[in-house]
Amino acid sequence: MLDLGPGGSRTFPTGDAELLVLPLAGSCTVTVDDETFEVEGRDSVFSRVGDFVYAPRDARVTVSTAAGGRFALPSARCENRLRPRYGPAEDVPVELRGAGQASRQVNNFCTPEAFPHADRLIACEVLTPAGNWSSYPPHKHDEDRPGECVLEEIYYFEIAAGPSGPGIGYQRVYGTGERPIDVLAEVRTGDTVLIPHGWHGPSMAAPGYDMYYLNVMAGPSAERAWLICDDPAHSWVRATWEGQPVDPRLPMTSAKGVEGTR
Repeated sequence: MLDLGPGGSRTFPTGDAELLVLPLAGSCTVTVDDETFEVEGRDSVFSRVGDFVYAPRDARVTVSTAAGGRFALPSARCENRLRPRYGPAEDVPVELRGAGQASRQVNNFCTPEAFPHADRLIACEVLTPAGNWSSYPPHKHDEDRPGECVLEEIYYFEIAAGPSGPGIGYQRVYGTGERPIDVLAEVRTGDTVLIPHGWHGPSMAAPGYDMYYLNVMAGPSAERAWLICDDPAHSWVRATWEGQPVDPRLPMTSAKGVEGTR
């Protein structure tokens, strides 16, 4: 995460990792080696779908901003050096998943299908209306087998504030007998949950507080793919979505700005 004040600038090498510059609040200019990109950004993660810049490994990156801002820098070690690219907000596929109280919005800005120009890195944003569950049914991606691949994952959270102050949410992670892990964490804006393995979900948006999280994944598989396996104890929940409407508050945002019935 990179926080810059008005007129701020930061220069850094990418080393052996590819990297994204994703504005969470504010706009910026990004220079990757000798290429410069103007990034419109957004007021907040709840105001619109954002644009971004991809920087390859072995590059030198400068992020500068006139008005200041907060910028996510998700990265992953990789082997191949690709070329820098700009990702317009208008090209980000916005997907509505689930139904009823499991409805959520997924901004697939750096998934393999939407952005095939990365070597290892996979990333998306999830917006969950207040009172809903997302990342549900619980799922995992920690084995190489048909329909599943090995991906470590990070969840970075921002929670909308209420009239009396900051909001809260909750994240669940649990493992197997062979690879135990047991997390039930209260999350607030700025918190990160690491998921090295195991079932993860639900991500719970408390009533009154919309939830945002940035998913960042990468793994050792030869193919850059996002293949998951539901916990069989809870996979039946998907069948209950048939015939249920998607939450009318969705989509919450688009490249044009705020959407939905708030």
